[in-house]
Amino acid sequence: MAKLKIYFAIVTLALLFISSAYADDDVVVVLTEDNFEEVVGQDRGAFVKFYAPWCGYCRKVAPEYEKLGASFEKSNSVLIAKVNCDDHKPLCKKYNATRYPTLKWFPKGSLESKKYEGARTVEAMAEFINSEEVVPSNVVVLSSDNFDEIVLDESKGVLVEFYAPWCGYCNMLAPEYEKLGASFMNSESVLIAKVDCVNQKPLCKKYGATRYPTLKWFPKGSSETKDYEGARTVEAMADIIKSEEVISSNVVAISSDNFDEIVLDESKDVLVEFYAPWLVAPRFCGH
Repeated sequence: MAKLKIYFAIVTLALLFISSAYADDDVVVVLTEDNFEEVVGQDRGAFVKFYAPWCGYCRKVAPEYEKLGASFEKSNSVLIAKVNCDDHKPLCKKYNATRYPTLKWFPKGSLESKKYEGARTVEAMAEFINSEEVVPSNVVVLSSDNFDEIVLDESKGVLVEFYAPWCGYCNMLAPEYEKLGASFMNSESVLIAKVDCVNQKPLCKKYGATRYPTLKWFPKGSSETKDYEGARTVEAMADIIKSEEVISSNVVAISSDNFDEIVLDESKDVLVEFYAPWLVAPRFCGH
């Protein structure tokens, strides 16, 4: 009898160890019958793993899923979550998760799901999520087929983001970068573009983009690039673009240091544009 108790104690400890080793920490949201519909189908798309703690394939995907959760942890548009089907059988049955793990995508505002059938790597899952999240974009997608034609066009300066779909910092940057693309969509001299370095490895290597995201400015009429090291906000990026455009144009940049000398020079008339770097579309800036 004593041996039997020891055996059960060992089994219990082993199960606890497996459970703790399998945990996805706080970067993956735990779903139950009580909170599922409060979380999923709301203001974010949700990628949900239906799993069982004893499932070997589930344990195998756990580290990749944790990385996926970490990469989207700061996202305002995507949620990474999981359901323990041992504890929540009716919920898993409701969403037809009878084999484990089952991975499903729930679009923003919907409880209608799409089953994920791809590879169970962080790269593949992140690429799938990003493709499902695609909205009309003002950021030009570059590849080895169109890079030279677009980026080396002498009529435009181009800001290029070299990124990886699984990269958390890239996902954090994405909303600001989309705003930047929208702000320059009517510009005839500036283009905002991006390269997926998972699918375009040789191209990214050619331009020294080994960490993500890497932002590079390609001035018009020049093959020389300049790394952007500033803040990753639409205002900061637009400010740099404007300053780079001024350098390559006949427009004089005016500051408090040279305003009187240039503008109050009685020998010439001066037309001055007062602008905000982040506003490119033809409209007025105001409070």
